[in-house]
Amino acid sequence: MEKHTEIENKIIEVIDKLKPFLIQDGGNLEFVKYEDNIVYVKLLGACAECSMMDITLKDGIEQLIINEIPEVKEVVNINN
Repeated sequence: MEKHTEIENKIIEVIDKLKPFLIQDGGNLEFVKYEDNIVYVKLLGACAECSMMDITLKDGIEQLIINEIPEVKEVVNINN
């Protein structure tokens, strides 16, 4: 298991808090990496196909992560 930085650990904590809500709607969220103040995630399941994905990502996930971790400037979804 790779060792995460303190900021990465905080990001993962926030994502873990969000997961139950996404799973409830048939989706999921996976942390990929944190680089140059950008969090890279992968939306999975129903979230990957959802027409509301960009709104969920930018207005939901991104805002929550930035509110908790001011160093983060953006959250980007990496598609398969």
